[in-house]
Amino acid sequence: MIVSQRMGSMGIAAQPCEEIIYRSKLPDIDIPDHLPVHDYCFENLSAVADRPCIIHGETGDVFTYAEVELTARRVAAGLNRLGIRKGDVIIALLPNSSEFVFTFLGASFRGAIITTANPFCTTAEIQKQAQAARARLVVTQSAYVGKVRELVRLAGVTIVCTDAHIEGCLHFSTLAAANTGEMAEVEIWPDDVVALPYSSGTTGMPKGVKLTHRGQVTSVAQQVDGANPNLWLRRDDVVLCVLPLFHIYALNSVLLGGLRAGSAILIVPKFDAVVLLDLIQRHRVTVAPLVPPILLALAKRPDLGSYDLSSIRIVMSGAAPMGKDLEEALSAKLPAAKVGQGYGMTEAGPVLSMCLAFAKEPFKVKSGSCGSVVRNAELKIIDPNTGESLPRNQAGEICIRGAQIMIGYLNDPEATARTIDGEGWLHTGDVGYVDDDDEIFILEAMLVAHPGIADAAVVPMKDEAAGEVPVAFVVRSGSSAVSENGIMEFISAQVVFYKRINRVFFVEAIPKAPSGKILRKNLRAILADGFAGASRN
Repeated sequence: MIVSQRMGSMGIAAQPCEEIIYRSKLPDIDIPDHLPVHDYCFENLSAVADRPCIIHGETGDVFTYAEVELTARRVAAGLNRLGIRKGDVIIALLPNSSEFVFTFLGASFRGAIITTANPFCTTAEIQKQAQAARARLVVTQSAYVGKVRELVRLAGVTIVCTDAHIEGCLHFSTLAAANTGEMAEVEIWPDDVVALPYSSGTTGMPKGVKLTHRGQVTSVAQQVDGANPNLWLRRDDVVLCVLPLFHIYALNSVLLGGLRAGSAILIVPKFDAVVLLDLIQRHRVTVAPLVPPILLALAKRPDLGSYDLSSIRIVMSGAAPMGKDLEEALSAKLPAAKVGQGYGMTEAGPVLSMCLAFAKEPFKVKSGSCGSVVRNAELKIIDPNTGESLPRNQAGEICIRGAQIMIGYLNDPEATARTIDGEGWLHTGDVGYVDDDDEIFILEAMLVAHPGIADAAVVPMKDEAAGEVPVAFVVRSGSSAVSENGIMEFISAQVVFYKRINRVFFVEAIPKAPSGKILRKNLRAILADGFAGASRN
């Protein structure tokens, strides 16, 4: 028997043969998942054609929706002229820029696949990704051309430079000025791959995550579509895009979500607190998707009150847990804004859950919650030892199922099979639980809710008896002297699953990527090195 319940329904009884499945409080909606991503994003083009679409914060350039759509189709024609065919892979090695937007959408129109990379990755890392993905073309800036020159010799890759005319490279204008009539219409199927971001998954080395047109349309629709959108974006909104577009959070929830809603998207190439606050004030930003490190840096600024931030109505945090103290501090400093967080991972497409305070008809939410599962999806919590689904308030591994999740890892069927089971459940490797009010709490979020903990991360550690057990890395806050036992007792008071945290290690900082995502591989390396740099005291 399967007990499939919309979240909000009570009375789920845990019985050995039952599968307890949680669903959104919001009703499912019809999703146009037969459309390719670009057609979905521009489905309402006639209504927003003359409205601002992309605002480049650094240059002041403004592109309307009509201009963005036309330029993307020209880029597609330019790619076609260079011999890029349906299914070919293009690398976007770019910071946030209008050219990133044109490249992604142009590749989508062409039926090509975009793989994104951080421009600050090493030459070796970029080459490895390019060769694994069999990339045929890279779009980058002059500052990073040196990192990809060897790819011309190794793999015959074409280099396109966006900001300068450089010997051996094509200029981006050769793409953006192409004649759209030169390219025949491309037949794109819902299950064709459109994006290939790289992720380490729950364990192991970085792997290409195959995200389809159907998956990305579904994920965006789960957030911004419907009569009562989970994330209510309006056409008069100005959505901040300072998070890196090479990360799926910004690419999906900010860029694609903003395009679908018809909002203006303010592109900011890098984080600088003074510049960012000035841009928010000048452009009257209304929606601010950010990550905890940026939120903390802003909240600590003594001059925050000197900026007019009254236009902000939503502050959305993701990529890492936002502690209760930080959430409450932001709410106090931005009283007109709804502050909350979501939870996701690249393989999940990426959003699993989102704060329902962001909805058009909002729900009351708890501080520290990661929101409720997105609509048109199923979520369950399982005991990692038995695989049985767990009832409310019992923590276990979070699993998600729906059309939005990846179809697998590139050329890695074994890793795919370890992550997505035979029934289509994606196993996240994250520990959490669903409470009586349908809200999802991640173990890391529970830890950072402790007043003596500034930051935390949970990773698996090898164990002879159990195979792997979760352990916590913790950064104490201020002069806190919180102990390992104190942390265990704090967790045990909230959930039955406390014993699954087998050890606690204290560190000076949790390693994170520029996006704010926890670098779990670094923490696993600490374990492998015999806890170097970590203490249990």
